[in-house]
Amino acid sequence: MLPTQPINPGAAGKPGPARGRHPARATPRGRQVDPQVRAELEALLADRPRRRDLLIEHLHLIQDRFGQIPAAWLAALAEAMRLSEVEVYEVATFYAHFAVVKEGAPALPPLAVRVCDSLGCAMHGSEALLATLPAQVGGAARVLRAPCLGLCDQAPVVEVGHHFLHRATVPAVLEAIRQGDTHPHIASYVDATQYRAGGGYALLERVRSGALSAEAVLAAMEHSGLRGLGGAGFPTGRKWRAVRGEPGPRLMAVNADEGEPGTFKDRHYLNTDPHRILEGTLIAAHVIEAEDVYLYLRDEYPLAREILRREIAKLPPGGPRLHLRRGAGAYICGEESALLESLEGKRGLPRHKPPYPFQRGLFGQPTLINNVETLYWVRDILERGPEWWAAHGRHGGKGLRSFSVSGRVREPGVKLAPAGITLRELVEEFCGGMTEGHRLAAFLPGGASGGILPASLADVPLEFGALEPYGCFIGSAAVIVLSDRDDLRAAALNLMRFFEDESCGQCTPCRVGTQKARLLMERPVWDGALLAELAAVMRDASICGLGQAAPNPLTSLLRHFPDHVTAQESSPGGSSR
Repeated sequence: MLPTQPINPGAAGKPGPARGRHPARATPRGRQVDPQVRAELEALLADRPRRRDLLIEHLHLIQDRFGQIPAAWLAALAEAMRLSEVEVYEVATFYAHFAVVKEGAPALPPLAVRVCDSLGCAMHGSEALLATLPAQVGGAARVLRAPCLGLCDQAPVVEVGHHFLHRATVPAVLEAIRQGDTHPHIASYVDATQYRAGGGYALLERVRSGALSAEAVLAAMEHSGLRGLGGAGFPTGRKWRAVRGEPGPRLMAVNADEGEPGTFKDRHYLNTDPHRILEGTLIAAHVIEAEDVYLYLRDEYPLAREILRREIAKLPPGGPRLHLRRGAGAYICGEESALLESLEGKRGLPRHKPPYPFQRGLFGQPTLINNVETLYWVRDILERGPEWWAAHGRHGGKGLRSFSVSGRVREPGVKLAPAGITLRELVEEFCGGMTEGHRLAAFLPGGASGGILPASLADVPLEFGALEPYGCFIGSAAVIVLSDRDDLRAAALNLMRFFEDESCGQCTPCRVGTQKARLLMERPVWDGALLAELAAVMRDASICGLGQAAPNPLTSLLRHFPDHVTAQESSPGGSSR
């Protein structure tokens, strides 16, 4: 039996207060909000609603003002939005682009210089920039590693504030800082006037007037065979019909969070022909009868954000309300359910399925989620007919694909080519061949998660279903070409580090598996049996596609490049640990 203890004994042996009663507190619980910060925050938020789903937007307002988020402002924002500080803090610290400064810590340099260290930029010298820039920049800015910035064809890329330097050098970065060149440069694009002059929005009016019925639109989309071009490849017409079949009200979300290393096609279309995407969006919204559409745009696309902000205001009257929402540096939010969580103002943690988003999506309502490029083709398919789309393709492929090509080719960039084209045909016909002095050794057909294939498979069609027998997939058609001068082990390690950094941490197989794989891959000798076992666990047990696909570059090397990885002998029982 435990000895009894007096409850709250008083001084000099006097009895303490009765059980359950406490002296009155001199101050309220928790961190107190600075009145001046409260007033400044109220002025900053102005008449913006204080709804939970706008939390990330409000955090951006603070970040844009200071280049960081001081702890005092987090406390004031929590009070203004009637949220706990924990809720606000966990969201702010989840996203890489929010620089939260803890209470009592010194302020950070307001300017961020982000150096892309993903595979394409690493192949072109980004590590040298990362090694040199901090000392050169000094206290003028903070130099940060960044995942893919969506300009892989211009590698290496550095983002100074929100201005991007293509094929960046140290002198160019220093000059941009000195000049204060930190804002996006808006190039020419097809604006509303030009788009209407080319027949734009006439199709939308036909759909809205009933001249082209919703059923006719659905039938054309299904007949065309268009599939989701964000990576999953789900038939577009079938998805629209599934959402329309659910009881309303219904919503729509546009996935413009293009974060797969090697992918930059959506950025190209958003920056050059935004109204074609917007018209496809409005047609889809009309078909499924969505009253609200949310465009989720990655924060690394400030030029696209400014273009959309301008052009959405010029849309034809009527139709759904369009909400432009800004990501904050989280690759995981490209996963559809994590995107929905982020749109609701939360951390981007993937949801368990079922229910699927078409059943219960944003705010619990049936939600259609489409990729940017998928919507880009809606107008062409409906105007030219589904046969036009289906007639394109090679080697059994159907339709057109926008390949994001980078790496060791003479002419990298977005290449519009027939679906099913082979890597060899793509490089020779659309990219001007290999870079001088380089010989094809390997290629990534679908970005970081799509795996790595040897040159001997360069004649396999780049199409859904054609690459899976070789342990790879086309995904978003992000093609990274490697040569005989590239270290394939280093390439696979670079990709695994990316997945480790970008894991949301929700499930153990991905959170721990990516770290363990990276540590094993850093060893001079790979334990093939142990790595294969770890990859199987990650693939089978991870919640979402990030953890399931993260081992693909690793398993590709074990399968297709055994001479590049020397497997040590396994211990009795299967593998050495």
